[in-house]
Amino acid sequence: MPSKEEVLEKVTDALVDALGVDEDEVTPEATMVGDLGAESIDFLDIVFRLEKAFGIEIPRSELFPEDILTNAEYVKEGKVTDAGIAELKKRMPFADLSKFETNPQVQDFGNLLTVNDLCRYIETKVAD
Repeated sequence: MPSKEEVLEKVTDALVDALGVDEDEVTPEATMVGDLGAESIDFLDIVFRLEKAFGIEIPRSELFPEDILTNAEYVKEGKVTDAGIAELKKRMPFADLSKFETNPQVQDFGNLLTVNDLCRYIETKVAD
């Protein structure tokens, strides 16, 4: 099993290659969308690179639970409901949702995922 440093190194390499950002921009706190400029098409490339680097399979719904964000049961008036937050926490235990919970606007969800969250996700996948 790779160490935390090895995971961060491989994740950083994947993000640098996929997004064309400088290595020093990829910090654990950097958000994928806001800080690194990732767009939805980039996530396909990132997932592909991570799958290859770690020899794992990453189901899109695990990393990006878009079905929750488009479900009327979990979204009311553009905000994720308490039930939606609970479902996100269940599906994304690797992500820190505390900031999002204070103002759960659906459009802000893309700005949630950080490099650190991505590393924690990979760590859970390689531990299986």
